[in-house]
Amino acid sequence: MPGRHMINDTTELDTRAIRTEFPALADGRAYLDAAAGTQTPAAVISAIAGAYRHGLSNTDGFFPASQHANYLVAECRQAVADLVGGDPQGVVMGPSMTSLTYKFSDLLAREWSPGDEIVISRLEHDGNFRPWVQAASRAGATVRVAEVDLDSGELPLEQYERLVGPRTRLVAVTAASNVLGTRPDVSGISAIAHREGALTYVDGVHATPHSPVDVQSLGADFYVTSAYKWCGPHVAALVAPPDLLDRFRPDKLLPASDSVPDRFQLGTPPFADYAGVTAAVEHLAGLAGTAPGSRRQRILRAMAAVEASEERLFKVLLGALLEMPGITVFGRAVRRAPTAYFTVAGHTPDGVASLLAARGVNVWSGDNYAYEITRALGLQPQGAVRAGLVHYNDHADVDRLISGLQDI
Repeated sequence: MPGRHMINDTTELDTRAIRTEFPALADGRAYLDAAAGTQTPAAVISAIAGAYRHGLSNTDGFFPASQHANYLVAECRQAVADLVGGDPQGVVMGPSMTSLTYKFSDLLAREWSPGDEIVISRLEHDGNFRPWVQAASRAGATVRVAEVDLDSGELPLEQYERLVGPRTRLVAVTAASNVLGTRPDVSGISAIAHREGALTYVDGVHATPHSPVDVQSLGADFYVTSAYKWCGPHVAALVAPPDLLDRFRPDKLLPASDSVPDRFQLGTPPFADYAGVTAAVEHLAGLAGTAPGSRRQRILRAMAAVEASEERLFKVLLGALLEMPGITVFGRAVRRAPTAYFTVAGHTPDGVASLLAARGVNVWSGDNYAYEITRALGLQPQGAVRAGLVHYNDHADVDRLISGLQDI
């Protein structure tokens, strides 16, 4: 069983065993590019292929292939709910976080009027910034922006006390910055928003792969996550209470289901990818080995171990970057995802990424769609270099990055 022995009695991840589950890692490269998408374990690949090998038809028929599709949808929703602590009847699947956010920004904005306000932060990926700005413009609502402390990369909580008021209808915030790694106090922000009757929309794309998630503890009315950031296929999910979803009526075809959450999913879904989502959640839960408990309990234990392991390795990576002459690291938040964003004196970010690629190290360069914060930091249009960790990275990967930067 994949993942059976991937964590020992002291909750230390067995990275060597984990790495054997990822066929792509056999090419010998250092995959430090996971912030833009993780590699895929064999179990997920097999689940997707297996769904196609099995009889597979559209849902709600009387024959086995159709019933199999029903099963894949239900299992996928339950798996996502187990991953983040939600209700499977409140899981809306979609092709990407951006597409889901555009869909729901349109739906929520139908309730807004001129004079209403929304609050977004400068820390956001543009997928949790631009859709709200555009929806507010159409509705005549006012956009208020929470600013980032540019020295530390922190998103100060206290500013929300003055930004959020009785006309606030929505507060959108990331659970972790995809460039600086900053993990804001989402539960504190949500408490302020709810006190004024506002909804919260939390971008969990960069947070979900790195730590345990509980949407209720976060106070997230809507929580979005992308499966390809936690070893699954290229699909995304929005999680919300079913009774909240029932409040919204999206445009849809007349014969299409009007039930929640089906009414939000247009057309025939990618059933085989849904099988891959379930397998990816099982992969994460499997990091807890054979410990007893529900899948949700195993996920919480496994992701706590992932968080601790990544923090230890990231401390090595970040420490080396901070000591290296000519390197400027952006963002030093106390609570952060294991993501480093930096420049190298005398080299463009694209140039650094290219030189590292030639040395077998995969990193990203540019703004990584974090347009507002990179502009505030004066990094547009070139951005910076981004290197990030996930649970399959090891000390050898970090050593190769540092060695490559020393060569440059």
